[in-house]
Amino acid sequence: MERKDTLFNPLAAVLLGVAAVAFSSIFTKLATAPPLVIAFYRLAFTVGLLTPLALNSAGRRELRVIKRSDLGMAVLAGAFLALHFSVWITSLNYTSVASSTVLVTMQPLFVFTGGVLFLQEKISARGMAGAAIALAGSVLIGINDFQLGGTALKGDILAFSGAFFVAVYMMIGRKLRSGLSLFPYVFVVFGSAAAVLLIFNLASGTRLYPYPALDWLWFFALAVVPTIFGHTVFNWALRYVKAAVVSVSILGEPVGATVLAYFIFREIPGLLQMAGGITVIFGLCLFISSVKNQVLDPQTAKSNTTKDEQ
Repeated sequence: MERKDTLFNPLAAVLLGVAAVAFSSIFTKLATAPPLVIAFYRLAFTVGLLTPLALNSAGRRELRVIKRSDLGMAVLAGAFLALHFSVWITSLNYTSVASSTVLVTMQPLFVFTGGVLFLQEKISARGMAGAAIALAGSVLIGINDFQLGGTALKGDILAFSGAFFVAVYMMIGRKLRSGLSLFPYVFVVFGSAAAVLLIFNLASGTRLYPYPALDWLWFFALAVVPTIFGHTVFNWALRYVKAAVVSVSILGEPVGATVLAYFIFREIPGLLQMAGGITVIFGLCLFISSVKNQVLDPQTAKSNTTKDEQ
């Protein structure tokens, strides 16, 4: 009998997710609505699109019997995701796409520490070297734009805090995804994030409508491309690979975002930024080659995939 591991190679899926999230900063900057509104509709549209998949018969059964502790942790993950989107989207109003995406993808600094302390994960010396090279490349991409003061510093601080929030969200997901199937999990997480963002908007007095027609197009695009094909794919992969694998791979986002920003916003990267892009790609290749044997064994992966497809 032919052996089938998963419908998709987990590492290939992670790279697909990286390509998708590269559009996040672009669609966000194209929208004219306030940051909290953009973040809310991004998650609200995502929940609406995923509801039929999450609330099928198998999904409803799983949600009915989910342990309170797991439900509470999923809601907590959603709250951290809401905080991530709030501060990161706001950062784009103060600093460039390159600097914002560079700083927000510094999450491996937190994921490595948290993975070792709380998830008992280990990274090989080769993997650590690849991560360090990729991090160095990320710094090079945005180094020309880093500021010692003014509004750019505010944007830098917001983006870096977004890295911490998304790292916590990702570590919680790695813990929960070992026992929860994909769509019920992301339904709770994204739904919780949307609820928190709604509260943020109401508390700040930010109006939820009306907005230009194009803004609604960008809200929908944010839901489909970087959230469903980005974050949801990452959450699927977290069942099969370590949180650090997903986290470091996301360092490829600044490369894609910088290229897109050049063509769309005419944000021209400097020589250091181009050198950084090459460095990031090299570091990612080194890291990913070191973790190929850290994907779950084929039989386990097949079992987990079957559960996700129910």
